[in-house]
Order: sequence, then structure tokens, then C-alpha cells
Amino acid sequence: MEPLTSEEFERIVEEAIAAVPKRFREAMENIVIVIEDEPTDDDFEAADSPESYGGSFCDDELLGLYDGISLPDRVDFYELDVPDVITVYKGPHERCFEDRDELVEEVGKTIVHEIGHYFGLDDDKLYDMGY
Repeated sequence: MEPLTSEEFERIVEEAIAAVPKRFREAMENIVIVIEDEPTDDDFEAADSPESYGGSFCDDELLGLYDGISLPDRVDFYELDVPDVITVYKGPHERCFEDRDELVEEVGKTIVHEIGHYFGLDDDKLYDMGY
């Protein structure tokens, strides 16, 4: 498969977000979803951190990362300050999934996986659910 343009990959991510059931999208607040070409060393460290819910992986490739405080971990004094961030990585998706349809499916899984972290689900639970 030829590498996707940034615009093509952005459309795939937008479509994956739109496919998330409305009730979940509406329940999300103070969170942004961003696209990066590649994860940094800091991103890998964050995914491996004991405080982290983890990330979406394919072999040694980091596909997505949730950075924030999950809803169950927020307490009464939590203020909508710095938004939580879900990052989706373009390069790892392209390297792991050679077929466009498979890549589109996996971007969707990555989005759901990281949104699951926002709602307090850990990696084990999400993998059990197929994400």
C-alpha cells in the first residue's frame, strides 16, 4: 500500500471518531484527539508508566496513546484545565497494516481503545473486548 497523505489519514481518523456511538462521544469532555506521524521516546515511556493506562500496540509499534485522568479517577476537585489527549500515530499504522481496509479497521480499534482508557478501562479489559 502506498503511504497515505496526512489528509487521507486525518479523514480515516475522523470517520473512526464519528463511528463511536453518540452517547460516548457526548459523554467525553475536555479531551482532544490528535494525529502524529510517529511516537517519541517520551510517548513510549508514558505508555509503559505505572500511572498510565497503556496504549494501543502492534508488535513493538505504538498505534495510539491516552494521556490524561480517566473519568473514574477524577475527584470532586477536578477542574477542566489541561485537556486529556488521545494521540493516533500514522506511521505505525501504515507499517503494521499493509491493506487499506485493515488499516481503516485498526484505526477504529485504536480510537475505541484509547477512548476506553478515558472511561477507565485498562488494557486487559479492552483486549478482552477485542480492542
